[in-house]
Amino acid sequence: MADRTAISLEPEPLTAERFAPYGDVIEAAVNPSGAMNAARFERFDDLCAVDIAKGGHLSMSVARCRTPTALPLRIDTVERHPLGSQAFVPLQRCRMVIVVAPPGESLDAGDLRAFVTNGKQGFNYHRGTWHMPLIAFEAGQEFLVVDRGGSEPNCEEYTLDDVVMLEAV
Repeated sequence: MADRTAISLEPEPLTAERFAPYGDVIEAAVNPSGAMNAARFERFDDLCAVDIAKGGHLSMSVARCRTPTALPLRIDTVERHPLGSQAFVPLQRCRMVIVVAPPGESLDAGDLRAFVTNGKQGFNYHRGTWHMPLIAFEAGQEFLVVDRGGSEPNCEEYTLDDVVMLEAV
């Protein structure tokens, strides 16, 4: 096997426009959708499109980091969810790094893109979007997870042929 040059990913700031091909950015907008509770709260509605294939149900979970990740990080595997979207919202302020590639039966490591959140943003992967498994930089960080529940398996993994390194943010 010939030596391969490593692909180096440097995360760029997460914005709705940049992330649109892969999913939705979840954050309060500049202009609220409306008010609630006698106008004591502003509401920011429809921040992501939850997509659930027939036969499943909406599942809300909390994920807590047990083992923090250090950068640089070699990415060997990505995953996708063919039966529904998947959203992550930090429950306390923390920066997150996201690595994604367009949906498809396979992927080219050269199509991977990396994003870094501003510490308050969550994100929702479109159904079938390839992505790096969730990482956190501190033990104990918690995330609200919104995805598809059901009896059918909804996670497929893909092992990358190329060496991909996620650089420091």
